[in-house]
Amino acid sequence: MANDFMRMYRQTLQLGLIKVVQDLFPGENLKIPHSILDGIFCELSDSVVSPREAKLIKARLSEWVQQNNEIKVLGKEGSFYKYDVDGTIIKGICPAFKDPSVIKDFDIIDFLPGFILHFMDDDNNFILPEQLSATFAETQRWLENLHLDKVKDVNEYIKEGRYLELINVAEALHEKKISNIADMILQQKRTVRIILISGPSSSGKTTFAQRLATQLKVNGLKPISLSLDNYFVNRDETPLDEFGQYDFDALEALNLQLLNEQMVQLIKGECVETPIFNFKTGTREPHGNNLQLKYDDILIVEGIHALNPNLLTSINRNYFFNIYISALFQLNIDDYNRVPTTEARLIRRIIRDEQFRGFLPERTLNQWASVRRGENSNVFKYQEEADVMFNSSLLYELNALRSFAEPLLKTVPIESEHYDAAQRLLNLLSFFEPMDIEKVPFNSILREFIGGCVYEH
Repeated sequence: MANDFMRMYRQTLQLGLIKVVQDLFPGENLKIPHSILDGIFCELSDSVVSPREAKLIKARLSEWVQQNNEIKVLGKEGSFYKYDVDGTIIKGICPAFKDPSVIKDFDIIDFLPGFILHFMDDDNNFILPEQLSATFAETQRWLENLHLDKVKDVNEYIKEGRYLELINVAEALHEKKISNIADMILQQKRTVRIILISGPSSSGKTTFAQRLATQLKVNGLKPISLSLDNYFVNRDETPLDEFGQYDFDALEALNLQLLNEQMVQLIKGECVETPIFNFKTGTREPHGNNLQLKYDDILIVEGIHALNPNLLTSINRNYFFNIYISALFQLNIDDYNRVPTTEARLIRRIIRDEQFRGFLPERTLNQWASVRRGENSNVFKYQEEADVMFNSSLLYELNALRSFAEPLLKTVPIESEHYDAAQRLLNLLSFFEPMDIEKVPFNSILREFIGGCVYEH
C-alpha cells in the first residue's frame, strides 16, 4: 500500500509541475526523460533552466500545492488517465490524488541543463549522481542518433516487420560496451586483480558477468568467478531484520573477516581454500575449493554488496575495478510519461521466477517490497562507487516481454491484494506492440529471463 501511495503522490506532484512549467514558460515543452535517485530529471525542450528559474519553479509549485485546487479526473483515454489541472488537460499513466494538499515534502534541485524534482526533501545527504546522469545522457544521445525518441517509434519498426534491425543494433551496443569495459580492465592489468559487479534485482548481472568474462578472455586474461554467497555466516549467526526474520541481505550476513583475509592472500598470489556454503543446512561445508591467482588471472565477484566500501576494507581500492549494472533507461511513452525502470525490472523478475522457479506472479509481487527495501539499503547508495556503469536495458525489451508477462499477470485474481499491481503492469505493457522473440540472440541479457540462454545460470 505504501508503494501505491507513493506512485499516486508522485503522479499528483508531477501534474502540478507540468501545470506550473506551462504557466511559467509558455511556448516551452517540459520533458521528463528519466528517474534519478528518489526523483525525476526534468528539462525544457529549447532552454537551459537556470538556478534562479529552478528556485522559481519550486516556489510556484509550493503555491500550487497550498492553493489545493481539485484535480479533476476525466476518465481514461485508452491506457492513459486524463486529468484537468486548473484548466490544463494532462494525460498520465498512473492514478493521482484529487486533493493536492496530500503533498507534504518535495524539492527542486538545480541540475544542468534542467533540474531534479526530488519527491521527499528529508534527505540531507542528497548527493548529485554525476556518473549516473552521464550514463543517462549518453544513452539519450545514442537514441537520438537512431531517431528513436518514444515507445511509438519502436512500435512502428515492429508493425513494419523491421524489428530485427532494432534487435541487432541494441545487442551490438551491449557487446560494444562490454568489449570497451574489458579493454579498460586490460589497460589496468598491472594493478586490477578483482572485478566487483553490483546492481539491483533482475539487472542481468549473471549474463553480463559471463559476457564480460568472454571479452576478458579475448584480451588474454583468465577470469575466475567467485560468489559472495559462499561467504555467508552460519544460519544461527545471521542478523535479524526489524520483523525478526533472517536478513540475508545485510552486509553482516557475510563473513567479512574471512573474505578480507582470503582476498588479501589471493592478491599476494597465495593459495586459499574458498568456502562452500550449504543452503540446505545453513552452514559452511567442512571443505572448500582451492584457489590461487596467477599472473593473467583476474577475479570476478558479483553480489549486491560488491560496491559497498565496507566489504573489502583490508584491500587498497586500486586493486578493484567496480562495475554497476542496472536496467537504467527505458524509452518514454511521451514527454511527460516515462516507463519506470523499477517496473521493467519487476516484469523481468515475474517472467524469470515463473520460467525457472515455478513461482506464480503473486509470490513475486508479494516479495517485491522486501526486494526493494534491500536495494535501497544495500545497492543504490553505492552506485557512484562504480568505475563504469552498464545500462542493461534493451530498447525492444518490453515489446519482447509483453507476450510472456501478459498471460502471467492475468492469472492474478481480483480478490488478490496484488491485483491492482498486476493491472498496473498490464496497463503499462499495453503501450508496447508485441514482437516475436525468435530472433533474440541466445547470449542476450534478455535470455536470462525468458530462457534459451547459452550461459549457465
